[in-house]
Amino acid sequence: MLSEEQESAIRNQLLEHIERSFPEDKKEQARQQVQLMDSESLEQFLSKNNLISGQNSQCIFCSIIFGDIPSYKVDENSEAIAVLEINPISKGHSLIIPKKHLKEGVEIPKDAEKLAKKVARRIKAKLKPKRIDTLSSNTFGHHVINILPIYTDETLSSRRQPANKEDLEEIEKILKAKTPKPKSAKPKVKKSIIKKVEKVIENFEKKLWLPERIP
Repeated sequence: MLSEEQESAIRNQLLEHIERSFPEDKKEQARQQVQLMDSESLEQFLSKNNLISGQNSQCIFCSIIFGDIPSYKVDENSEAIAVLEINPISKGHSLIIPKKHLKEGVEIPKDAEKLAKKVARRIKAKLKPKRIDTLSSNTFGHHVINILPIYTDETLSSRRQPANKEDLEEIEKILKAKTPKPKSAKPKVKKSIIKKVEKVIENFEKKLWLPERIP
């Protein structure tokens, strides 16, 4: 049975999917269907569409990995993907989702942890939070890593707010953009060194002996 928080997160993900993928003339009806579903109807819908974990079914995070549910992906490697949380606690809140369905107690792959560190560094550099908290959790039966930027005193239990499409697209763009490498400046030669070299050359020319020219 889904918790109230899980239900809310799933409804928001479904509404986001409708907004991004459905034809305009079908959107309003689909939104109403999602909003009017009670808890039992929602679970039946998820089960029939293979969107919750169970025998021969697929969890919502696996659906994101396989592209069945649209997401805002900021990075990826062989073991995991990094996506923006669509119900974030703070700006830049991201999820590292291992590509294999890992249940609680199973060790997270090293490359997934490396991706978490990489994304955390990028968020710190580009969004400028006070710090980054990296927290593991098990949601819908799938082990994930939360990358939580801390601007004030946010925690994983802080209130979540659905993010709008424009904000998510903007953050995705910022985090995916490559940071330009600083141009290497040519080493400057101090004037004092130049003067010393000129003086040495001048003295050398004075002391240099050359044979008289033979006609």
